[in-house]
Amino acid sequence: MTIRLPSEGGELRTYEPRTEPLALTPGTPFTSRTVFSAAHVVADPFADTNPDSPAAVDWDATLAFRRHLWSHGLGVAEAMDTAQRGMGLDWAGAAELIRRSAAEAKAVGGRIACGVGTDQITGGTLAEIRAAYEEQLALVEESGAQAILMASRALAAAASGPEDYLDVYGHLLRQSAEPVVLHWLGPMFDPALEGYWGASDLDAATDVFLEVIAAHPDKVDGIKVSLLDAQREVDLRRRLPQGVRCYTGDDFNYPELIAGDDQGFSHALLGIFDPLGPLAAQAVRVLDTGDTAGFRALLDPTVELSRHLFQTPTRFYKTGVVFLAWLAGHQSHFTMVGGLQSARSLPHFARAYELADGLGLFPDPKLAEERMKTLLALYGVTQ
Repeated sequence: MTIRLPSEGGELRTYEPRTEPLALTPGTPFTSRTVFSAAHVVADPFADTNPDSPAAVDWDATLAFRRHLWSHGLGVAEAMDTAQRGMGLDWAGAAELIRRSAAEAKAVGGRIACGVGTDQITGGTLAEIRAAYEEQLALVEESGAQAILMASRALAAAASGPEDYLDVYGHLLRQSAEPVVLHWLGPMFDPALEGYWGASDLDAATDVFLEVIAAHPDKVDGIKVSLLDAQREVDLRRRLPQGVRCYTGDDFNYPELIAGDDQGFSHALLGIFDPLGPLAAQAVRVLDTGDTAGFRALLDPTVELSRHLFQTPTRFYKTGVVFLAWLAGHQSHFTMVGGLQSARSLPHFARAYELADGLGLFPDPKLAEERMKTLLALYGVTQ
């Protein structure tokens, strides 16, 4: 059996889907790395909403996907960029997501960390931004989850220089109950974060970031770096205080960063591990045995798919993530909060299907093929 897929030039090509998935079974948490998958939310397809409406979430399907990730030993990074924070999911929706997911994690023994930001406000003074952060930090800590201090659009707009970042983050770290993860999200993921840490020059910004950590090393579990620059992450990793982890957020270079070198390695907090979860988990278990070559042999072939999903405009990678979740049978529809399913083209979807199928990611390849053909038919492609 074959399927006709559209290319960017408009022509149709023939692809022969695989008939058997990879044998990827659930397993226990890892021993050599701490690994989180950022997780997407599943929209309610029957809700009468529009792109300006508050998100309507299918809570059963959303929590079921988190149980899927936990079953493979992965931690869940909740209410992050992958969950469409600031791109369809407002603070009220994120707060409910955090409460429900944290309760589910407690029930099943899953590891969870949740995003803390300022998206309940669109701007304000530094005092108002601190208060917004504090409100979210309190909710996450009350839920029993670890906190991830995310970059703030409001702070990026209000800060006059590095000293404002030092003040706001220092204030939050002093009052946090437990060590947090600091998240540096680059402007390729969110253009509103240009110049974060008070400088557009990344070397200067890195120095400020490290100054925040150095002042409160006991309150920083680790950092999550999403700059898509492997060497910069390695250089930053080597400058961290003892005991502070680096969680790679580099969806272009994650195999080499997780594998590491003779001076250290990165842990992981990645959006691409949403569709790659079972395969990524198997690879890390191989790494747990000390078999770095085997780890790379499993994970290196996934980079082409990841780079495809995260191609510019990078912030729309969530569309491909949810599309693959639909093809894999984790949800019954391809609908996203905010209508974001329209953010990628049919040729983009076709290539994502081809790459994911080639990796054996679909538990039921026939279901994935049928759903891909359904989408193609909606776009006018006959088989």
